[in-house]
Amino acid sequence: MKYIKDFVSFFSFFVVFILGYFIFVNPQIAYASTTDLSPTSSYIYEQHSNHNPDGIGKFYMGREIARVMGHTGAGWLERGSREVEEQPSKIVNALGLKPNNIVADIGAGTGYLSFLIAPMLREGKVLAVDIQPEMLEIIGYFQQEKNISNVKPILATETSPNLSPESIDLALMVDAYHEFAYPREMLTGIVKALKKGGRVAFVEYRGENPFIMIKALHKMTQKQVKKEMQAVGLVWRETRNILPQQHIIIFEKPVA
Repeated sequence: MKYIKDFVSFFSFFVVFILGYFIFVNPQIAYASTTDLSPTSSYIYEQHSNHNPDGIGKFYMGREIARVMGHTGAGWLERGSREVEEQPSKIVNALGLKPNNIVADIGAGTGYLSFLIAPMLREGKVLAVDIQPEMLEIIGYFQQEKNISNVKPILATETSPNLSPESIDLALMVDAYHEFAYPREMLTGIVKALKKGGRVAFVEYRGENPFIMIKALHKMTQKQVKKEMQAVGLVWRETRNILPQQHIIIFEKPVA
């Protein structure tokens, strides 16, 4: 645990500066490597040798998949300016959570959103899902430090969130979905994990706005998100543009 505490505190400032530079200027650094680029369903994906250096060369429904931010970027996720820049508290308030809800924070990273949501779920819990064991270790450290008992770290794979069928009321993905190496498989698993009438909330930088200074592959348009969600049977309910640079796009799993 001492290693984790030292890691977060010592590297926080350094990583915020360096990772911020590479996200905005040079996208080829500070990303975790993708372990397996070969598609499980070849007809769903296309692999291109010539591609954006910020991507993995793998395309899904016309969109190139972005590289994954590695656990060395933990300091960036925990930066002190995040509340001002992204206003995550507004995200939480916009979700319409109930005290007994089970929420899956998919691509939870350090658990920044998970720990904001947890106090609102007095009778429920947050499933903090990530594919990187190092991120889950950091979540475990923060869980002890904050003395929060209703956050459960879950190790996912690139193709599965590892959630039980019909077990969650809401799946939340904050600046994470565009990095999924197998979006169709992950979404299929998420939909299976949703209760009937359950919701999926995407928070992504607005791809429609060229003046938002985030690399193109780390933004998504509402049109693209809707197209990909329709492919797995989710129904669009609303889009909320209450954040400085991101939109909140909410879908629902049909009851019937």
